[in-house]
Amino acid sequence: MKLERLIAMIYKLLNHDVLSASMLAEEFQVSPRTIYRDIDVICASGFPVVAYQGTKGGFGMIDGFKLDKSLLGSYDVASLITVLRSLSTVFEDDRAQGTIERLKSLETEQQTPSLTVDFESRRTDSEALRQLRAAITERRTVRFEYINAKNERTTRDLEPVRLHFKYSNWYIYGYCRTRREYREFRLSRMMHIVLTQGTFQPHNEPQEAGYPERPSRDVGEDVVIRVGAEALAEAMDQFHPVEKQFHDDGSMTMRMAVCRPLEARWLRSILLSLGSGAEVLEPPALRAIVREQLLAALKRYEEV
Repeated sequence: MKLERLIAMIYKLLNHDVLSASMLAEEFQVSPRTIYRDIDVICASGFPVVAYQGTKGGFGMIDGFKLDKSLLGSYDVASLITVLRSLSTVFEDDRAQGTIERLKSLETEQQTPSLTVDFESRRTDSEALRQLRAAITERRTVRFEYINAKNERTTRDLEPVRLHFKYSNWYIYGYCRTRREYREFRLSRMMHIVLTQGTFQPHNEPQEAGYPERPSRDVGEDVVIRVGAEALAEAMDQFHPVEKQFHDDGSMTMRMAVCRPLEARWLRSILLSLGSGAEVLEPPALRAIVREQLLAALKRYEEV
């Protein structure tokens, strides 16, 4: 514990001009006397720590002293910091913050970030993510209720392996004891997540498991929709990149290749969410399916 504190203090001193003993004591939850002893140890280890007197005094590294930056370039460091900052926000991870401090000491110069990443959204359940990550780290089984693609509600017991973020959603991958095989679950469909007291040992994981390939955009049947001027932004958020043709009245025609479009529930969901702002032109069978679903929805709102 002391060694970790000393290492963290070194990187903090590298990243800040002056830090007071009281600030360091509060951050590391120790007494100021302990901080003074730690500073003595750091100095004895060869780091040129300077003590500054006065009301705004404290400790800092001597001007010009920096760690060797040859292992990582400025682009690598900036990119790593960007991703870690977003992850540390989602997971409230102190270890990620410590890594950020260490990486910042390798930056050759302060510059405006050219890249930002935000994993948080209205669809992100941060508390569930933190629970699942804890389960992975502690190798504890997780029990939850799940709604699958067929709208069936089941209870699952999972030995979690990893979390991953793809297609704008979080997923958990692991060994499902209920189905006795490795499965992937979408976080938004999980309910009543509970970390059990049961632990597990890793199984022989299938090679390349957990990372299914997304269907190629070049394979499939053409789907053509006409989007009204009032729904352009929403449609472009949902379908990208696709072939687009704009018209004089402000509307747009979109053409895209979709694998088995008549079976693609995700496609129907998006089309229905656009409401009167979109019209399916091709294929005729998909147009008929969307029409039937719109009529079925309309019946629910008919006056009794």
